[in-house]
Amino acid sequence: MSCDITNGRVESCKDSVSGLKSIFFANFDDLDTDNITYDATNTDTIDTWVPAAQISLFKYELKSNENSFTTQVQTSRDNGTTFFEQTLTISLKKQDQAMHRQIKLLAYGRPRIIVQSMTNQFFLMGLAQGCDTTAGEISSGAALGDFNGYKLTFVASEVLPANFIDVSTEAALKTAFADGSGADATIVTT
Repeated sequence: MSCDITNGRVESCKDSVSGLKSIFFANFDDLDTDNITYDATNTDTIDTWVPAAQISLFKYELKSNENSFTTQVQTSRDNGTTFFEQTLTISLKKQDQAMHRQIKLLAYGRPRIIVQSMTNQFFLMGLAQGCDTTAGEISSGAALGDFNGYKLTFVASEVLPANFIDVSTEAALKTAFADGSGADATIVTT
C-alpha cells in the first residue's frame, strides 16, 4: 500500500529553539511549479526553483515572540481526504505609509512565503495555491507602551505540508532561486 510508513524516530536531543527569524514574500506569478527540482532522496525538500526571469524575494525581519508558523493536518476518514493548512501569524512593529501600501497588496494577492526559523531552517508555504491574508489588524494602541503596527495572518491550504528548502543561509536561498541564466534572486529589504 502506498501510504505505509517507512521510518521510525528516536527521541531527539534538546538542542533546538523555537521562533521565526524572518520571512520572504515571492509574488505568486514569479514562480512556476513545473520548474522545481526536489532532493533525489527526499521529495519533500526543494533543492532549486528556477524562475523564468530573475525574481525578488521581499524580506521581513521578525523580532517578536508573537510570530508563529504552524501546519495543521486536516483529514477525514469518511471523505478519504487529507490536506495541510499552513498558518503564519506575524507582528510588524511601527506604522508607516509604505507599509500600509504593502499590507493592502498582501491582502489583495496570494504570495508564496518562505519562512526562516531561528535554527535557519527554510520552509516554503503555499507551494501550489499561494497564501491568503485571512486576518489582519492595523493598530496604534491606546497607552504609550501598547503595540503600534501590523498583525497579519496568512493561510495556505495545500496537498502537502510546507516543503523544506535545502539551504541554511540567505546567500544559499538566493542561489536556490536563481533564474535560467544563473542570476541569483534578489533579496529586497526596503
